[in-house]
This record gives sequence, C-alpha cells and structure tokens, in this order.
Amino acid sequence: MFVAVRWRNTLKKHVIVTALATSLLAPAALANNFNYNYLEFRTAVSPRFSGGEFSLMVGENIHVLARADSQFEGDADIAGGIGFNGPVNQFIDVFGQALVHSISYTDEENKDRETLPEFNIGLRMWLTDQLEASTRFGQLDESSVFYAGVRFHSTSQLSLSAETRNYGIHGPQLTMSVRFQY
Repeated sequence: MFVAVRWRNTLKKHVIVTALATSLLAPAALANNFNYNYLEFRTAVSPRFSGGEFSLMVGENIHVLARADSQFEGDADIAGGIGFNGPVNQFIDVFGQALVHSISYTDEENKDRETLPEFNIGLRMWLTDQLEASTRFGQLDESSVFYAGVRFHSTSQLSLSAETRNYGIHGPQLTMSVRFQY
C-alpha cells in the first residue's frame, strides 16, 4: 500500500513538471490588440489638407489599405498597398506597410506626377482602456516618413486622434482625425 501511494505521488509530480515544461516551450497564443478594419477621415494644418483612409483585414495578420489626401489645389496623394500587424504583448502591436503613392502637385510647385514607393514600420500601444499611442517611421522614396499621435476610443466603433505627421511630401503637419471601426 505504501509503495502504491508513493508511486502515485511521484507520478503526479512528473506529470506536473512535464505539463509546466510543455507550457513554457509552447508559443504564446496572442491575438491582435487593435482593430485594423476602419474608415478614417482627417484634416491637417500647415499646410492645410484633408483626406481619408480605408483599411481591411484580409488575414489574421495582413491588411490592405488605401488612402488619399489633398490640399484641393489640383494636387493629390493617393496611396494603396498591403500591411502586416501582430502583437508584441497584450498591450502593444507592431505593424508595417508597403505602399505605392501616386502624387500630383499643385501648379505652384511646378512638378510632374510621381509614382513612389513607401515602406514603414510602427507600434500601437494601449496607455489606458480608451487611450492609444502610436508611432510610425519609414521611407517614401528618398524622404523620411514620421507619424506619432494619441487616439481616444470613445466607443468600440468610434475614435478621435491628434497627431503630428510628416508623409515626406509637405513637411511636418498637425492632424486631427475621426476613425470608424467596423
């Protein structure tokens, strides 16, 4: 009887140690911390422009996006491409984009239409339950791209943001946007 009890206790310990070791070796199963299905409208100052952006998840960690911005002076920056996204931990996502821009300039700038590539990478991080901080760095042809901002999520479907951005075309700008998530 004593041998059977001792053997059972030893077996329990081995099962527990094996289960713990297996759980430590298994990769963590994390989902994205942010919604990449959205429609956004924005406006900026210095120089003044308005625009919109659309993003759609096409896989667990892949999304397609399109955006257009203009000063409404005969110019336009229309971009489209593919992005990736994935969790770093339970509060932070890493994301990146590969875009192709079609840029037409104002008559005052006297430049021809250009088609340029953009590559960027960034982070989105929850600061509180409703406040998100994000940043993005990249390259548009030979110009740098920078974006940093905070986004207030008033509901699960609506958020407002204040950002500073430099798309590599017009220089640094202050931007406000509203995003509808679906």
